[in-house]
Amino acid sequence: MIKELEDKLKQKDIRPTAMRLLVLEALAGQETAISLSDLEKAFEKSDRVTLFRTLKTFQENGLVHSIDDGTGAPKYALCEEGCECNIERDLHVHFHCRVCSETFCLPKYKIPEIELPSMFKGEEANLVVKGICGKCAG
Repeated sequence: MIKELEDKLKQKDIRPTAMRLLVLEALAGQETAISLSDLEKAFEKSDRVTLFRTLKTFQENGLVHSIDDGTGAPKYALCEEGCECNIERDLHVHFHCRVCSETFCLPKYKIPEIELPSMFKGEEANLVVKGICGKCAG
């Protein structure tokens, strides 16, 4: 498992360190997006700044993407295989459950391409559907 995690980091030109491997393992074990605060709780003895820098490094290198789900704290989730976080082709819908407060990536549901005026250059887009997830509805 550690070898696979190291390889995943190296593929994204991220130097594998103990903390980066631990954070990647934690993210890989998540079914939903996770906030910095949630990650901090999972790593009690870890420094918040180190965790934040790790997430930023992962984001800058296309390993994770951040989600603004309207809760005031960005959430982070691993990118799909082959994702380059490219605004033209890699953006997908997210779902935020109002009951359990979990945020889910829905990679099969792509955000449609939005044609901007000629002098505009899109850098980021976010589509969050809010409601009740299947776990909470049932």
